[in-house]
Amino acid sequence: MPGLELRELECFLVLAEELHFGRTGERLYVSQGRVSQLLRSLEARVGARLVERTSRRVRLTPLGEAFQRSLRPAYDGLRQAVDDARLAARGVEGTLRLGFQCTANDQVTEAVSRFQERHPTCDVELAEVPLHDPFGALRDGGLDAAIVLGPVLEDDLVVGATFSREPQTVALSVRHPLAARESLAAEELAGCALVRVGGPAPAYWRESFSPSVTPGGRPIGAGPLVGTLQEGLALAAAGRALMLLCRATARDHDRGAVTYVPVTGLPDSTLALVWRRDHENARVRAFAAGLAEVARRAVRARAE
Repeated sequence: MPGLELRELECFLVLAEELHFGRTGERLYVSQGRVSQLLRSLEARVGARLVERTSRRVRLTPLGEAFQRSLRPAYDGLRQAVDDARLAARGVEGTLRLGFQCTANDQVTEAVSRFQERHPTCDVELAEVPLHDPFGALRDGGLDAAIVLGPVLEDDLVVGATFSREPQTVALSVRHPLAARESLAAEELAGCALVRVGGPAPAYWRESFSPSVTPGGRPIGAGPLVGTLQEGLALAAAGRALMLLCRATARDHDRGAVTYVPVTGLPDSTLALVWRRDHENARVRAFAAGLAEVARRAVRARAE
């Protein structure tokens, strides 16, 4: 379509959201007349009406609705490509807002340090991700990327480096009958109560963090709901329930009233770097590459 203007496409997409010519003009800093002109030009290129306008309302035609659905991801991708090219031309700069769940372990802090060394004009802001809502801050735009407990099975999120594979432990009160054990088999969790994660975390993620059955299918008791790691550890210390967590997190949260017993027979805990598919940028890609490099070195070091 020779002569196609991006301004026409932008105008149509904003109008499809607002369904009001005046508000569309305000968002684009143009007059209502200019909005109408851009829409007519686009409709002439398409060869059909995209918008129905009466004295009482504005709505998309069926063709307009289909056009909006197919145009939006293509337009967003084009804008992202331009933004990425601009960042690449200037180098990676600005601010990377990075979230982490439970604890920022040595691999995370090393990746952040290396990123800052390689990209001194890009600042890294760190924020803790709530245990009960691993993906919320990504989706509302508060974070560019986040390091969360796996698994991650979200269609709108990209999973980058998966790292920090650690065996599971169970946190329990030093007064608990199992506290003196050197290890527990997963089947021995049957009949115990594990803290559960509340909030908007997906069901599969909550089940992975706090399984309701053993690998052999025996039921595990449902303990109190928690929203943070500290709430879970406080309940464990009080003898209210047990809490599963990886060995590295257990080391970072050593406290007198809680002991940690290794659990065999459960999948290892992992961390994953994730970001929104439609908000990927040069900063995120640069950090993802650096974290993957750090994770590979850690795996090789353990194997030697």
